[in-house]
Amino acid sequence: MKIPKRLQPLVDDGLIDAVESQLMSGKEAQVYVVRSHGERRCAKVFKEAKQRSFKQAVQYQEGRRGRNSRRSRAMAKKTRYGQKEQEQAWLNAEVDALYRLAAAEVRVPKPLGFIDGVLLMEMISDAEGFTAPRLDDVTLSAEQARESYAKIIRDVVKMLCAGLVHGDLSEFNVLMASDGPVIIDLPQAVDAAGNNSAEWMFERDVDNMRRYFGRFAPELLVTDYGKEIWALYEAGELHPESQLTGRFVHDTAPVDVDELMTVIDDVREEEASRQAALNRGDEPGVEEAAAEWQESQRRR
Repeated sequence: MKIPKRLQPLVDDGLIDAVESQLMSGKEAQVYVVRSHGERRCAKVFKEAKQRSFKQAVQYQEGRRGRNSRRSRAMAKKTRYGQKEQEQAWLNAEVDALYRLAAAEVRVPKPLGFIDGVLLMEMISDAEGFTAPRLDDVTLSAEQARESYAKIIRDVVKMLCAGLVHGDLSEFNVLMASDGPVIIDLPQAVDAAGNNSAEWMFERDVDNMRRYFGRFAPELLVTDYGKEIWALYEAGELHPESQLTGRFVHDTAPVDVDELMTVIDDVREEEASRQAALNRGDEPGVEEAAAEWQESQRRR
């Protein structure tokens, strides 16, 4: 096929040998099947912000830490420079998540490079060697559903142990490969500890998987892995090999309203102090500056 404009620089640099076909076009990006160093791979071309239709970026970006305090302040103030940096941070999010999750042994496409808004990654294939279908396009036996559900649950546990929540997990964001389900589409992945919506998103992710696989194995519909896993995470007791039951006993004790209001007031005061410091343009402290320097050295 004709080489898309965004892929031409990678062809010129020898990173892509040929473009075979367009695999899909979604709200965030276009994906192409390419030849690279003699192998079939995927090239994901991210759309520019004005072309995207994903409307919940602010909710998903909460808790993402900028590596540069000046950039973080600019993004918070929504200056032109800040908007440019925010766009770049959003584009980098999936790449960072893929490398992080691959290191945690989560089954995701292996990232192979990120150049000028184009992500090169592993091509996910089915048992016959063709492009792997999405879960929504397959029919499973009850046994296949149980096995795949167990693998997905194990992967979301590994993700959470790595500090991430997918945030948009469903049968449309999982491929059925020859070795089982593969989680894809991670630009909206959220920081589990820093995002106030992380718990809700995590439980929604797990519930989406429960409902999907429950179509083929109805006994899965009564499981409650989402709340069980999150409770272990909050207690600091979650690890990749945690033994799960799929059951969760809900707390029916009355809420201490006075204590809750005290916590809310403390959070408000802390946020007000943070915003005031941000508006004053306070420079980062010694510890933050050291951390940024170490990060910059690691990335060289």
